[in-house]
Amino acid sequence: MSKQIIVRPIQALNEELTDTLARLLIDVVADGASIGFLPPLPYTEAAAYWNSVLEDGVVLWIAEKDGVPVGTVQLHLAQKANGIHRAEIAKLMVHPSGRRLGLGRQLMKAAEEEALRQDRTLLVLDTRVGDPSNRLYESIGFIEAGVIPGYARSADGQLHATRYYYKPLNSLPVIAEYLPNNHGIYR
Repeated sequence: MSKQIIVRPIQALNEELTDTLARLLIDVVADGASIGFLPPLPYTEAAAYWNSVLEDGVVLWIAEKDGVPVGTVQLHLAQKANGIHRAEIAKLMVHPSGRRLGLGRQLMKAAEEEALRQDRTLLVLDTRVGDPSNRLYESIGFIEAGVIPGYARSADGQLHATRYYYKPLNSLPVIAEYLPNNHGIYR
């Protein structure tokens, strides 16, 4: 039996959805996701996070599998005058039970389409080096901008490098001198 997957934007969170998303966040953090939290993530902290998410310039989507939210992504639209052409992808997460179904790709597609509707020509994001998300981002056209060592701490205290990516949308040219060569050195 095939699983029905729906990706939809969320304009407001009610108590039930906040509860479900808090549990999703707790589960993905417990599974090792590097999204700004460390396990064990208390329910109150996870719920408080979701209650603070929807503010001006933030667009949120959820992915549902058979009616149950199993993934999210956010698009943070830059609000400063010199950045109204760009947006940041944030908190892409898929519950372990929903992985390998294309949910991450569908959520990213929704965020990119919204960025284009909002006249954004540049997307940026960051992720821990070595995470499976690196392959996803590269497969959908994100370009590595660089790596910062020791950027994020894990539950065991180890420091991990973070990789920054960008993706030009529509008319923004990719200037060759700003692309790293095979050794990560810029021309």
